[in-house]
Amino acid sequence: MTGRILILGAAGRLGHAAAEAFRDAGWTVLSFVRPGADSRAAPGTTVVEGDALDPASVLKAASGGVDVVLNALNPPFKDWRAQSMPFLEVSIAAAKAAGATLIFPGNVYGYGKKMPDVIDENTPMQPTTPKGAIRVVMEQRLQEASEQEGLRTIILRAGDFFGGEGRGSWFDLVVVRDIRMAVVRYPGPLDVMHSWAYLPDLAQTMVQLADRRDTLNPFETFCFPGQSVTGAQMLSTLQKIAEQPLKLRSFPWLALRIFSLFSNQLRELVEVAYLWRIPHRLSGDKLRATIGDIPQTTFRESVHSSLDALFGFGGRHAATKSEPAADEAAGGEPPDAPPPNTSPQSR
Repeated sequence: MTGRILILGAAGRLGHAAAEAFRDAGWTVLSFVRPGADSRAAPGTTVVEGDALDPASVLKAASGGVDVVLNALNPPFKDWRAQSMPFLEVSIAAAKAAGATLIFPGNVYGYGKKMPDVIDENTPMQPTTPKGAIRVVMEQRLQEASEQEGLRTIILRAGDFFGGEGRGSWFDLVVVRDIRMAVVRYPGPLDVMHSWAYLPDLAQTMVQLADRRDTLNPFETFCFPGQSVTGAQMLSTLQKIAEQPLKLRSFPWLALRIFSLFSNQLRELVEVAYLWRIPHRLSGDKLRATIGDIPQTTFRESVHSSLDALFGFGGRHAATKSEPAADEAAGGEPPDAPPPNTSPQSR
């Protein structure tokens, strides 16, 4: 089954990866981007420029008829609380107007500091941070729209993103930022399991769920298992790819906590520090039962591909003294700043 999909936030990492996956699967893809971001949309898709906070612009984009709407919108941390719900409402309105299924990327914020080692679709939400509470409200709103307003919704929950086009994740802005100088920074203890989602695999999973949308319940939630590894496993994989020893440096959480007293953005970042101290992974049992084999690139291959996209890691790589490229992250933060979104999707 194929059709037409409207991707809101198609210039962001998730949106771009999804546009490529749906395009390659034979779908007609409408890439909705903010004005001036057309060059960041995936080739072979129809670019629509507009303001995602303007319902009229989004409804106009959906008015030609679409089968699926993907909400790949997420503002920078500093605007997250103010804009998350408006972004959600405009995606709901677009999907309802078109009679389309809405796909929404979930994360693990809502489980809070008491989250279990293994998270599945029945794990209760117990948020312990304001961001977690907002995510719970967002998902409750989606369920309400499905039960009371006829919206069809698929939530696909995943861990921290890596891979794909652009920058803006913990992987590229923190972990491997200085790998060309043989330095790796890790934000937590090396023996703690952490959940990652390789974006090309996640995007292909969205395609498979979209293909089966008519067989699903009006409101469905799935966990994407992705790549769950410890910090030690991450470091070992990076060293094998770099083919040389790497120096491990800690992440300056203490300094960030101090400076967060004067910075809303740093305060938002420190709020999710527990995700690096509490072991967790996502179960793929329900997803596997629904689509069969879950797209999963091997961890080493996905990390190598991500490094190649970031720094040109092809074949043997020798560290140099040159500084990393001074690309800007989503939201305009420089690459030596903490990541603006822990599960980033940007406009």
